Amino acid sequence: MTSPSPPPERSPDATGDEHDSATALGSHWFERPGSRPPGAESPTLVQGAVPEDAAPDRVEGEIRRFGPGVTAADQAPPTADTAVTAVTAAALWHGGPPPPGGRHRGSRLRGLRRYALAAVVLVAVLGVLLWQRYGQPITVERVAARADAVTLGCEGTADIVGVVGTNGQPGTLVYRWVRSDGTTSDLLREKVTRGQHRAELRLLWTFTGRGDIGARAELRIVSPSAHHSTARFVYRCA
Repeated sequence: MTSPSPPPERSPDATGDEHDSATALGSHWFERPGSRPPGAESPTLVQGAVPEDAAPDRVEGEIRRFGPGVTAADQAPPTADTAVTAVTAAALWHGGPPPPGGRHRGSRLRGLRRYALAAVVLVAVLGVLLWQRYGQPITVERVAARADAVTLGCEGTADIVGVVGTNGQPGTLVYRWVRSDGTTSDLLREKVTRGQHRAELRLLWTFTGRGDIGARAELRIVSPSAHHSTARFVYRCA
């Protein structure tokens, strides 16, 4: 009978089954005998230190994942700005008060509105004052006509003065004289300057011959408004 032959020896480099695996260690984890030259001192390793000539087997870093399969834990944590924005939006959606920055902006807007209202009121007051001083047209407030003498002698000339009171605005007075002898003057004009509240309109009426005449002269203001006043006197010449 033939004896069974011994199983072949497995080479150290032969590949094992699928459950066996070899782990390659870095050279800094072991040291072969005789690899260090004679006389060289063995290095002393300090706990937590890594030799300078050792290559690290892992590099520390940050892992980022992208794509539809990334979970909430894998995503970057929210920053302070995004958190504040989210809280503010949620508060406003539920009817809460605006953030402090919005309140400050609202206060500034209200202050600007108050200043704008005060400016409008000031402009309105100044406009009224300017209109009262410069914008109003001239108006006649009173008219009075009088003769310098109640009785006029022979070959005398009557000096009749019509006094017109105004509101002090610049403008032009349009007037005429109407005398009792049936004569009427043409339309006459008198310029009035700003601040002038009184205008004197004169009429010189000369008499000749003998007689005893009761005379009158009427001042009629045509523009800016209709007014009139009459002066009376007597002419006597025997």
